[in-house]
Amino acid sequence: MADSEVLLEVDGGVAVVTLNAPDRRNALTPAMAAEFIAVLDEVDGRDDVGALVLTAVGRSFCAGGDVQTLLDAGQDPAAGPAWDGMGAIYDSFYRLGQVRVPTVAAVRGSAVGAGMNMLLAADLRVVADDARLICGFLKRGLHPGGGHFVILSRLIGREAAAAMALFGEEVSGARAAELGLAWASLPADDVEPRARELAARVAADPELARVAVANFRKETGPPHVSWEIATQFERPAQMWSMRRSADRG
Repeated sequence: MADSEVLLEVDGGVAVVTLNAPDRRNALTPAMAAEFIAVLDEVDGRDDVGALVLTAVGRSFCAGGDVQTLLDAGQDPAAGPAWDGMGAIYDSFYRLGQVRVPTVAAVRGSAVGAGMNMLLAADLRVVADDARLICGFLKRGLHPGGGHFVILSRLIGREAAAAMALFGEEVSGARAAELGLAWASLPADDVEPRARELAARVAADPELARVAVANFRKETGPPHVSWEIATQFERPAQMWSMRRSADRG
């Protein structure tokens, strides 16, 4: 439905999942995260789907966690609603990383914080030349969450991950391709067509696609600490940083 914050279209074996909250630059709320997970569950339930493309409406791919959600969580991060709400946001991009078919993120505009985690969760990224990729957690006074260090460093290595996640370096789409953070950097209008083209190739044999991507992830997945463990390792530090921000006011 057009008023949904997460849209699903299936075309030729490719599921196109679209973030559809442009009024807040597709920032994730717990409700939107739950809707996103439900759509991914629907995709996984379809044997005719062999690949997934993730895209977004508007000028931003995803601005991270919704500001009001973060402010509310900062009042008492350990309280049930705050804990569960942030957990839903974590679960959304982690769930993307577990989808049964190969995934491509088609990224235009900015991706910040949890929005970075969203694109990092995909198997492949196609980005606009002028895309803005920003970790942004420390600038907001927050510790990264969602296993951010693991899923970033597995793509671009320790040095580049330190530059982005610790020292606040912003990366363009063109630079992302140079770093190995994206497969291709293209003019914005070409991003989604290219992502769909790539997805259509592997989607031609859905059964093989599911088997191949499962083994691909096992063999090439996050090194050292697992993504799941990293998510839990980072969470107390992020909750502390949220409470500190709220106390400061």
